[in-house]
Amino acid sequence: MAFAERGAHVYVSARTAAAAEPTAEWIRQHGRGTAEPLVCDLACPDSVRAFAAALADRADHLDVLVNNGAGYVHGEDLGDVEDDAIIATIDGAATGTVLLTKHLLPLLRASARPDIVNMISACGETGHHRSHAHPAFYAAKHAQAGFAEIMSHRLRAEGIRVISLFPPDFVQDGPREANSDLTAQSVVDCVLFAVGQPRDCFIREFRFEQVRAPRS
Repeated sequence: MAFAERGAHVYVSARTAAAAEPTAEWIRQHGRGTAEPLVCDLACPDSVRAFAAALADRADHLDVLVNNGAGYVHGEDLGDVEDDAIIATIDGAATGTVLLTKHLLPLLRASARPDIVNMISACGETGHHRSHAHPAFYAAKHAQAGFAEIMSHRLRAEGIRVISLFPPDFVQDGPREANSDLTAQSVVDCVLFAVGQPRDCFIREFRFEQVRAPRS
């Protein structure tokens, strides 16, 4: 929505067209830019490849890829969820991010200002233990972080910026004050700031301090 408000044409993806349509419709009604809803299930390689092919049919370049799709799994004990949920969590966030980036690289390379934005999580930081997310979610986010780091290094020579954010749990709305939880708008503002910088400015990561729990 923020990109569309600035005039971008946005390809909105979700696991079903019905899930993507409301965001696309909001953009049509409120944005200066335009939007198309498309299907992409990150846990399904065929769906990822089909989505990339659909974009290649519609555009000759892609300026910004935002990798922000990931299924959240709650449970502190490894046995709290079934095997299928573990597989889907890691496949969607880790394998899906790798495959989607791979198949969209030709369109990014055709752009004059290509950026890849990875919405990782504080769960992808080494030594982070504060979330109640399942270990599979931690595993998926660490995989994303490792992938983003090496891609930032290897794509630097091509002028492709790889920007990763490691937010803690954040709220949709809030007062945006020092002692309050991080808000979604603040996360969005970080993304807009990074992609808006001149091309000599490679911001690799945003890491955030969490609100400290009150002393009992």
